[in-house]
Amino acid sequence: MKQNQWTALGLIGTAVLFSLSLWFSATVIGPNLKLVWGLTPTTEAWLSASVPLGFVIGALISAYFGLPDRFNTRKLFAISAFIGAILNLLLIFVNIASIGILIRVLTGLTLAGVYPPAVKLIAQWFPKQRGLATGTLIAALTLGSSLPHLISLIVVVEEAFLVLFISSTLALISAFIVGMVLVDAPTPSTKTHFSMKTMKRVLNNKPVMLANYGYFGHMWELYAMWTWLPAFLTASFLTYSSSLDLGLSVFVSFLAIGIAGGLGSIIGGILADKIGRSNLTIISLSVSSVCALLIGFTFGSNIWLTITLALIWGFFVIADSAQFSVAVSEFAEVEYLGTALTFQMCIGFLITIITINLIPWLQMWVGWEWAFVVLSIGPILGIVAMVKFKVYEKTQESQLDYSGYSS
Repeated sequence: MKQNQWTALGLIGTAVLFSLSLWFSATVIGPNLKLVWGLTPTTEAWLSASVPLGFVIGALISAYFGLPDRFNTRKLFAISAFIGAILNLLLIFVNIASIGILIRVLTGLTLAGVYPPAVKLIAQWFPKQRGLATGTLIAALTLGSSLPHLISLIVVVEEAFLVLFISSTLALISAFIVGMVLVDAPTPSTKTHFSMKTMKRVLNNKPVMLANYGYFGHMWELYAMWTWLPAFLTASFLTYSSSLDLGLSVFVSFLAIGIAGGLGSIIGGILADKIGRSNLTIISLSVSSVCALLIGFTFGSNIWLTITLALIWGFFVIADSAQFSVAVSEFAEVEYLGTALTFQMCIGFLITIITINLIPWLQMWVGWEWAFVVLSIGPILGIVAMVKFKVYEKTQESQLDYSGYSS
């Protein structure tokens, strides 16, 4: 059965959207798990950080053994999504925090077999015109990550564990879509392997490392914002008026993370090709850092200002995400591109574990008014890196223009 690339993009995007619902499926029912599992502030934070930890472990294992190159990428995605769905479903029967956190780590490990292979599938189907395709993929990831918030709106509190069942079902559907409906791309992508032997070349490549530093600053903020914005909104809205429906904070969280974030991913990808990757990342990092600095000061006061800042933050916090990887791919030699991208992803997700754990402790010590301020540090440092990266980007553009003129 033949498929065109846009049909394939629709199938891959839908599969990523459904499977990434596993990421925050336990987080959105945190209050219920807190009662059932007897979560402490420490174990609650580690529950949120467990999936990124598993993702890093899975990405390193996959890269070290070259799983996407040794096995069919499409089938690897399908199997990973299937296993992730089963693990997520098992949480319904768990009543011990340590076992639940372990299962979440394993779920993160399976998602390392979903998202990176999805990126490779896009590369296979789109040897050209990857800007919009990559932006669409990131939009699917963003919307999928926020999907549990939408699911929780239609599930009554007493049946909150239905969120786990529904997200697992969606992941099973994604496994079917990629495994049975999607066909293999007509042309395979170039194989890029991970190798510790080439790490020195990655570390010595200045533009690649500057793009990495920008990405690390971006990741310092991103997943901590995605994880704790819903809790902030709930507390803020209840402080503003105890009579407000709690569903409002959940709905705004879905709009900010999923809808605004999805639009940011697609629009950011389109603009990056027009104004340059460094310019797009600098703008996105600047706006998101300002939102991190300001949103806490709207706590419990002007609800519409809080919502507006949350939507703006949701748009810009993810708008630049894909561009850091694209920047690395443009400056790294093909023989160590796989190593460079694996290094970027693993360090980035390790950083998220720090800030995901940091926010609840800051909230206890200084309150929600100041808790998010620390997240602005990452984007600010990222801006410094991308300003320096811009010099290399301009040099490369000048060389390409000169080459085109000479020919």
